[in-house]
Amino acid sequence: MTRKKSLTRLWSRLPSRVWKILRSPQVSLGDKLLFIVPVALYWVLPDLMPFVPIDDAAVTALAAAWFARYMERKYALENGAGNHYNRARP
Repeated sequence: MTRKKSLTRLWSRLPSRVWKILRSPQVSLGDKLLFIVPVALYWVLPDLMPFVPIDDAAVTALAAAWFARYMERKYALENGAGNHYNRARP
């Protein structure tokens, strides 16, 4: 039950984490495009990848989770739980 609550909390905070990163002046435009372009292309051109049996929302959620974690570590930003990441952290 605890694991289910933590997963629910993780996914419920994800949109706000990504939104804060996309609005942050610290994050370069290139890094922002690293998330926006692939996700937008996957949503617009799904017919080009007919053998990928993953829903658009699932791909977006997985990409958003990776993007938020990567950018919070790279730029030492605060994550949704109020924790700051250190750049030296592996």
